[in-house]
Amino acid sequence: MVFEHQSVLLEETVDLVFTVPEGIYVDCTLGGGGHSDLLRRKLGNNGQLICFDQDEKAVQNALVKFAGDNRVKIFHKNFSELKATLKALDVLPVNGIMFDLGVSSPQLDEAERGFSYMQDAPLDMRMDRSAPLTAQEIVNDWAIEDLTAVIRNYGEEKWASRIAKFIGEERLKEPIRTTGQLVEIIKNAIPASARREGPHPAKRTFQALRIAVNRELEVLEEALDQALDSLGAGGRLAVITFHSLEDRIVKNKFQSWLGKCACPPSFPVCKCGAKPQVRLINRKPIVPTPEEEQLNPRSRSAKLRVAEKL
Repeated sequence: MVFEHQSVLLEETVDLVFTVPEGIYVDCTLGGGGHSDLLRRKLGNNGQLICFDQDEKAVQNALVKFAGDNRVKIFHKNFSELKATLKALDVLPVNGIMFDLGVSSPQLDEAERGFSYMQDAPLDMRMDRSAPLTAQEIVNDWAIEDLTAVIRNYGEEKWASRIAKFIGEERLKEPIRTTGQLVEIIKNAIPASARREGPHPAKRTFQALRIAVNRELEVLEEALDQALDSLGAGGRLAVITFHSLEDRIVKNKFQSWLGKCACPPSFPVCKCGAKPQVRLINRKPIVPTPEEEQLNPRSRSAKLRVAEKL
């Protein structure tokens, strides 16, 4: 299968993160290579592009796509290894870093990956197929309280405890091995009146399991700090998020870097020593145009935030 993905906010992201043609840039979430390919075409002869992806298929696709371009280096790694890898390459500081978070189209469309609630497949959901933890293990082996917490906290699902209870009852009868089995359990757990409104009834639970399997939120905050440390003055960090949990982390992290004084109002002089580390390029997140949403419905929830290191 060819790893093709329609990149969201493609030109907006690359235009905002790209500053100098001979610079060093990093794509932390290579995916189908759309953002990387556009940025690569802007690079000068001495520019560099370093790409990360934990999905081996994305890496193999990019090795073919960018073959012969010695300005591009590709790593089969999670972006939690960002700073250590850049340090080992001796390329610090860099000029720009991009994150396009979430699941790529090939991961959703390839049934056997188990990301989609629209296709029956093994309950997997690993972005890195060599990782040990799968959604099947979480659904069948984790305590009901832990399962409830995952679905509630990562899926923002109001029926989390009821869904977890139904899962617990069904797994006593037989192991839950497929996405189809899980979807039916979720549908039975959510009252019919609630199923008639909003998104697919399994959407939030599947999001929660995917986040837990891949430790998405755990590594994101740490990776953002690594990204800031890796940028030189004037370097830019661009992050595309696809749900409120990711966006909240990015928004709060950017706000914390603005260096706003935390001293009580009664203090005549700042004692906390807060200093701004970045300036925000866009005060409000950039979202897809109606035209992009129509062409690519998966872009609807996307938000782009960009900060420049001082």
